[in-house]
Amino acid sequence: MANPHAGSGVVTEVADPTDQRAYRDLLGGYVTGVALVTALADGVPHGVAVNSFTSVSLDPPLVSFCAAYSSGTWPVIRDTGRFAVSILAEDQEPVSRVFARRGVDRFGDPATRDRFVAAPSGIPILRGSLGWLDCTITALHDAGDHELVLGRVTAMSRAVPGRPLLYFRGGYARLEG
Repeated sequence: MANPHAGSGVVTEVADPTDQRAYRDLLGGYVTGVALVTALADGVPHGVAVNSFTSVSLDPPLVSFCAAYSSGTWPVIRDTGRFAVSILAEDQEPVSRVFARRGVDRFGDPATRDRFVAAPSGIPILRGSLGWLDCTITALHDAGDHELVLGRVTAMSRAVPGRPLLYFRGGYARLEG
């Protein structure tokens, strides 16, 4: 079969999708937003930064994200059956960095301490985020080294106007202009 992009000025190099470095580099060129996924387990807050959050359905209102099986935080959140999502603003990069690290007190760090309020479910949401959603887990699907999480939105708010924190090519990015 002929290459449909031959002569079109489009890069035609074909890479092996099992080459994890090439795969990461390719998908790293897709800009994503950054969000925090949080929960309360026995009164203790837990959370993790994600860049795989997306809208799924308007009716019913559904969202999803992917959680790594290697995460120590995800099993705790999953077992609660609920989660909240805070959509990060561009000035909240320090918070994202804390929630992306392993083995730290994510809610006690100076960059995050006293920055959370409670969603209607009691789950912590980040003050100053672009918006938040309070969700119940409706489905979990095996997705290779991740678990695909589907959640039904039970409450939400567009908290503040502003620009999103973005992730691009392995680093944080911001909108220009």
